[in-house]
Amino acid sequence: MTPIYDGKAKTLFAGPHPHTVIVAFKDTATAGNAQKRATFPHKGTLCNAISCKLFELLAAHGLPSHYIRKLSDQSFLAHQVQIIPLEVVVRNRATGSITKRLGIPRGQPFQPPLLEFFYKSDPLGDPLLCESHIFALGLATQNELREIQEQALQANKTLREYFAELRIDLIDMKFEFGKTPNGQILLADEISPDTLRLWDAQTKESLDKDIFREEKGDLVTAYREVARRMGLV
Repeated sequence: MTPIYDGKAKTLFAGPHPHTVIVAFKDTATAGNAQKRATFPHKGTLCNAISCKLFELLAAHGLPSHYIRKLSDQSFLAHQVQIIPLEVVVRNRATGSITKRLGIPRGQPFQPPLLEFFYKSDPLGDPLLCESHIFALGLATQNELREIQEQALQANKTLREYFAELRIDLIDMKFEFGKTPNGQILLADEISPDTLRLWDAQTKESLDKDIFREEKGDLVTAYREVARRMGLV
């Protein structure tokens, strides 16, 4: 099959039905705006399994997404959407870039969760945006942004409660959203340790891509531990 999109961690192919795509995970990991890159055997399989399970969990709680069903060990079928060029970050605790930007101590909780928007643009380095920027750039309307905010916070609440049962703290997450041809806003992309920050609730050790970013362990071992607690391996 000929790819219709080839990204850093996934490739998209035309689906078997109109307005569908096949999302195929790669075994690669990138960090620092793709300045750092490596390949980890079995990573794609783990990210696919975790994403499928979490999309199904959200659907069971009434949150729509582009996910339709799992196809293979490294792919799933999804509704084709036009991605809105926003990275929507929900933070339950401070870590990563916000600790450097605002001097907030690592691990400080946010109550209620903090929601931030970043312009999805590699050439610009994914800059932080306020709502006025989003409207000025025509990235989303007020109604669309309100829908995105509501879905992101609902997804965070559901996922946070789910991971707490697995003795994992959901620290923050990056969501992407897209629009169907009829204008419906759907949660898109993936939901995996590539896009979630997860800490072991007891040891506070990372179970996510920070292991690769900060070179502090074996990435696949951590992802497999998340999958194990989810009952996937």
